[in-house]
Amino acid sequence: MEPQWGDWRQLRLATVPAGVQAWLSDQGSLTRRVVQACGAGGFRVRLLRQGWARPRYSEGRVLRLRRGGVALLREVELLCDGRPWVFARTLIPAASLQGSARRLTQLGERPLGAVLFSDPAIRRGLTQVARLLPRHPLFQAACAHLQAPPAELWGRRTLFYVDGQPLLVNEIFLPDIPRGPAP
Repeated sequence: MEPQWGDWRQLRLATVPAGVQAWLSDQGSLTRRVVQACGAGGFRVRLLRQGWARPRYSEGRVLRLRRGGVALLREVELLCDGRPWVFARTLIPAASLQGSARRLTQLGERPLGAVLFSDPAIRRGLTQVARLLPRHPLFQAACAHLQAPPAELWGRRTLFYVDGQPLLVNEIFLPDIPRGPAP
């Protein structure tokens, strides 16, 4: 079962927890905002998993992959002072890893956002948001390293284009992310 993804402007804003809406609707670099909110020296990326995988059904549809197609999967946590604030799941179809996009396979614990927002040739496409519940596999992946999973999470996913080829970035906001106005 997958969450119901939709345009953030169509959300019933009363259902989004205070402070999370600003994170969901921001169109800038999430990495940059997390670094600013975290303060000096406390930010880092923890690589959880990287390798070839089949996207979930809705991810494959957004990426326009044929059923059974594979993509490079990268899952990381954005940490502030050792606490996970964001779980990110990126899918890059094999066909997208041509030319300059090949560098995305070598990020390790460097933030993807730093690459995406520093290259003027990269285009941002569709952004969708969703409420994630414990029955959703993406919720389970995001909470796998949390001591006490919450009742729900909120996240967004954005389609980017590198040299005209798609990649999908899921960003799930974890309980420790600041709930006040985002910087």
